[in-house]
Amino acid sequence: MSFETLGLSAPIVRAVRKQGYTTPTPIQLQAIPVVLEGRDIMGGAQTGTGKTAGFTLPVLELLSNQSKGSGLRALILTPTRELASQIGESVMAYGEYLPLKSTVVFGGVNIKPQIDALKRGIDILVATPGRLLDHVNQGTIDLSKIEILVLDEADRMLDMGFIHDVRKVIALLPKKRQNLLFSATFSNEIKKLADSLLSAPVMIEVARRNTASEQVQQLIHPVDRKRKAELLSHLITSKNWQQLLVFTRTKHGANKLAQHLESAGIRSAAIHGNKSQGARTAALANFKNGSVRVLVATDIAARGLDIDQLPYVVNFELPNEPENYVHRIGRTGRAGCTGVALSLVCIDEQSLLKDIEKLVRRELPKEVIPGYEPDPTIAAEPIQKKFGSGQPRTHNRSQTQKKPAHNKQNHRSHKQPVRHRSNSD
Repeated sequence: MSFETLGLSAPIVRAVRKQGYTTPTPIQLQAIPVVLEGRDIMGGAQTGTGKTAGFTLPVLELLSNQSKGSGLRALILTPTRELASQIGESVMAYGEYLPLKSTVVFGGVNIKPQIDALKRGIDILVATPGRLLDHVNQGTIDLSKIEILVLDEADRMLDMGFIHDVRKVIALLPKKRQNLLFSATFSNEIKKLADSLLSAPVMIEVARRNTASEQVQQLIHPVDRKRKAELLSHLITSKNWQQLLVFTRTKHGANKLAQHLESAGIRSAAIHGNKSQGARTAALANFKNGSVRVLVATDIAARGLDIDQLPYVVNFELPNEPENYVHRIGRTGRAGCTGVALSLVCIDEQSLLKDIEKLVRRELPKEVIPGYEPDPTIAAEPIQKKFGSGQPRTHNRSQTQKKPAHNKQNHRSHKQPVRHRSNSD
């Protein structure tokens, strides 16, 4: 099936072809006709499925066909700066031959150019919640004519404590509108949000919930915690890897690892919430053009990164939440391409690994690299977890000890969201 048969007009199909796409992905096949019918959607899709085009293309089609006056008519809410930028680029690319204007607003950058763009008039706005509310408070955005609301990566909105802001935004919109909600996972909180937001939605799900992409080869390398950086350098140089995305748990860890790789002669850059938006944009651009070989990132900074044909993802440290493992490895194996996801796992992380294997419903293959065999005499050490208050708590991850009863506190953000503005707005 082609894009023409989905009901898209010639100018949009022309723009899609210019971007190199000729055949719709499964989520596009399902979502585009439903959106064009004016129906609400609850979409479940992992990264790399073509989800962004699944909502941007029909939104552009609807706005170009329905002349209901001027002003801001479509709002796309997203949790991070990087994802907002990428969606904004997609809107511009697919709308190249349409008389529609769009812009992107997020925090961490000067607000004045955004105000100037808004004053010139736009049809579509891509925004992070915090900066959008800043504009609302300053009177620089009028949400009274919104016809379509897209809430992308709703699960990450919840994880980052933005649901309260999202609800504030929703309260400012016209009651009669079309709503499109997309989420990689569906917790009870997400279902509760969907119930309050959507009207008789069509459920679209193109992958099993919380499952890793079948296009990604997953492998575990057991190694001692103090030899992880050495092993990573060895793998990069011995296998001549040219482009890999590496995940750490903390901003400090990302900086430290990038510095270690640089000292080993491997061009690297770190991106995280403490980096300026300019630094993050430059690091990503250098990674994409090949001048930086390794991009070291935290989960929040890497959310939504769209890197074509990324061959390798490395979990330098396993994430505390198993769902984030799925999000991480979803950076590779996208759009029909294959990829490799490696995890360097020490004794401290055995319980984290078991949680991941339970989520993906299989035992992940393990390979010890000669010369980097784990020392069996090393005891597990606790892993620090940060809670909403920012105070670290010891989380013992040894297999023999029960998990501490912190789950309620760890989910306080669902009831009392804490906004981490520096990381994502």
